[in-house]
Formats: sequence, C-alpha cells, structure tokens
Amino acid sequence: MMFCVIAFMADLKHRILMVSDFFYPNFGGVENHIYYLSQCLLKLGHKVVVLTHAYGNRSGVRYMTGGLKVYYVPWRPFLMQNTFPTIYGTFPIIRTILLREKISLVHGHQAFSTLCHETLMHARTMGYKVVFTDHSLYGFADVGSIHMNKVLQFTLADVTRAICVSHTSKENTVLRSGLPPEKVFVIPNAVDTAMFKPAQQRLGRDEIVIVVISRLVYRKGADLLVEVIPEVCRLYPNVRFVVGGDGPKRVRLEEMREKHSLQDRVEMLGAVPHASVRSVLISGHIFLNSSLTEAFCIAILEAASCGLLTVSTRVGGVPEVLPDDMIVLAEPDPSDMVHAIRKAISILPNIDPQVMHDRRLYNWNDVAERTEIVYNRALKCSDQSLLERLSRYLSCGAWAGKLFCLVMIIDFLIWRLLELLQPAEDIEEVPDVALRCHQHGERIEEIYRCKSE
Repeated sequence: MMFCVIAFMADLKHRILMVSDFFYPNFGGVENHIYYLSQCLLKLGHKVVVLTHAYGNRSGVRYMTGGLKVYYVPWRPFLMQNTFPTIYGTFPIIRTILLREKISLVHGHQAFSTLCHETLMHARTMGYKVVFTDHSLYGFADVGSIHMNKVLQFTLADVTRAICVSHTSKENTVLRSGLPPEKVFVIPNAVDTAMFKPAQQRLGRDEIVIVVISRLVYRKGADLLVEVIPEVCRLYPNVRFVVGGDGPKRVRLEEMREKHSLQDRVEMLGAVPHASVRSVLISGHIFLNSSLTEAFCIAILEAASCGLLTVSTRVGGVPEVLPDDMIVLAEPDPSDMVHAIRKAISILPNIDPQVMHDRRLYNWNDVAERTEIVYNRALKCSDQSLLERLSRYLSCGAWAGKLFCLVMIIDFLIWRLLELLQPAEDIEEVPDVALRCHQHGERIEEIYRCKSE
C-alpha cells in the first residue's frame, strides 16, 4: 500500500509549461508524448505544468501521477479538439498561469493546436523562452496546408528552439516555416517498455491475427484498409483481422465487412483505451499501419515492444523508426501492401517476440535528457527587444510580415495594459510541491525545504 505526502521543493532546475490542445483524457501520440515526457522531467527534478482546454466536465486544476499539475482551462473544443482561435482572448489567463507557477520556459506541442500557437505568442511577448515540438507532417499544395504553414511561419519566426520527432519531420518543418536548421533538434518519440510487454506464451500460428489500432480517418489510410483486408482474407483463409479505433471512416470498414461477408474474420473493437492497447496487441502476430503521412508513429513502437512484426506504409519518418528486420515497408498502394503482408507472413516463424522486446530501441528517460539539453540551450539565448523581434516577423513576407508585426505590437500593448490593471506582484504565486510516495509501514514525514531569501 502506498501513501503520498507533499514535499515543498526549492532547488528546481527548470519550471516548464507544456501547452497543447491535445492531452488526456483524449488519446493519441501527442497526448502520450506530453504525458511521458512530463513524468520523466519530473523525475529529473524539474517542475512541469500542463495547460490544455476543458474536456467535458474535466475543468479546473487536476493532479495526475507523480504530482503532474494540469490546468484544464474552461474553453471548449471548436474543431477536431482545437479551441476557437481568439488571438488575444487567452492572454489574461495564460499570463496569470505563467506568473502563478513561476514558469521559466514554455514548451508547445503540435502545429495544429490553436492553444499552443496563442500561448507561445503571448509567452514571447512577456519575455519567456519558448520551445516548440512538431509532431506531424504537412504538405505544401492544398488550401489547409498553405494556411497552416503560414500560421507556423508566424509562430516559429520568434521561437527560441524547435524539436522534431524525425529527420524527415525536421526537413518538412524547416521548409514550411523558414526556420534556420541549426535551431531545430531531432528527438524521437519513445515507448514505455514496462507497459508494453509480449504475452507470456507465444501464440500458435494455426490462425494468424493481424492487428490494426488507429484513428479511422483519411490521413491514417483507412481507405487503404478497405481494399487490403478483403484481398488478404481471400489469399489466406487462416488470417483474421482485429481493428481497434474509431473515426469517420469506420462506416466504410463496416460496409466492406458486410459486402464481403467477413463478420467472423474482421473484428471491429471501436475506440480502445490506452490502458487496453497492450491486451489487443498481444492477441496478434502482425501489426498493420496504413498511414498516408506520419512524422513518427508511436503505435509502431508499442507493437514492436509487444513482439509483433510490423507492416507499414513507407511514408514520412516511418522508415527511420525500426530496423529492417523488425518491419516490412510498402508503398501506400493496396497491391504493394498485400505483397508486404504476404512477405511478413512468410518470415513470421523467424520472429521471437521476447527478443524484439529486449532490444528496447527507444526510452523516455533518454528523450527527457535530450530535451533537457534543448531547454538549457534555449535559456542561454540572449533576450531581445520588441524591435529586434519585429524584424524577424517582417521577413515572413511582403504583406504577411507587416500583418504579423501589427499582431505582435497589439499583443505587446495588451500586455502592458494587463500589467497596469493587475501588476505581476499582485498575482499570488503558488508553492512548488511534489508528491512523495512511501510504502506502507514506513515512517511518513512532510519535508519542508524553504529557499532562503
């Protein structure tokens, strides 16, 4: 039995605010990344606070494992879990959180997050060092990508440092934003190998189970699955599919299953909680990823850690994730994917799940230590005046540059107005606390370490 007590901390290394629209209880790669990175940074002695929007009835301040403090600010998602862009409407509450928590550095996640962009903008206006992590790849031709790339160019024009999860992602981010490559670091994602372990007993091969766990949307290649699954079932009568995930493309998969009478060979699980992902993975032999674009796929790491052989489309940063003997790559084409699955089935007897698990290619502690180096470099950067910062925005384009400068000048004036209405010294600072856990039977005491003034 565990007891937790509160310890008041004094000698913190960094005070980090993680910001994104995407966080628990929502599930996904960005959410997992922020959570596990924050937990490891807490273990390294840093203070970490997460800022996100409200999810249903989850609003206000909550504490998670390890004493991770989360601000669920009372804004509702507007589109695809993103808050409505207000530009300046979020400034008062963001300023209050930054001052109350004595934040020294702001770390934003995901280019599609409205809250991330607005917080980084306000933090730079207030003189904070900011770091941005890009988790996705975007194109250059469609209207949505053109708009998003211009927004990213605005945000990264004054960012202190940036992190990408793969070398392909770095090239994409540099091209989209015009950020100097020397400011961008590559730090991959990782997986909790203690959570994702193979089954104790190896599965038999009389029936081969192919597992798919993904959001059923266009970007994740759900349309490819509609064509690949019937063909594989036709070629291999002993193959069965388990599909976990939900999304607008689920209807197409349901229709495919009805059309080809595959109800007994294609199991649709719906949305799978992250705590149940391992139990789904260890029920299969092969993990299938059909993404059309992917900066770095954490699902592949989780499957490999559970001992599954992976078949994936050769897109984005996926070829960088696993060595050749742990993955079979295919072009995002139905016939090539079917060929890759046939190859995977043929080499399946040579795969030892426990050996794959023991390779432990990625580790969250390593990711946290490398991120810590980026923080150290960011904090060593010299402070810049408003005029020096405006010169960066002017380089973003003949018309866009002037518009960006106007946005930042107004943001600066709003900050000065907020300082007049509520001076920083009038905002109460919260004590730095951490939960210390003790086994039952041990003497429990509160530790007070007060920093001398």
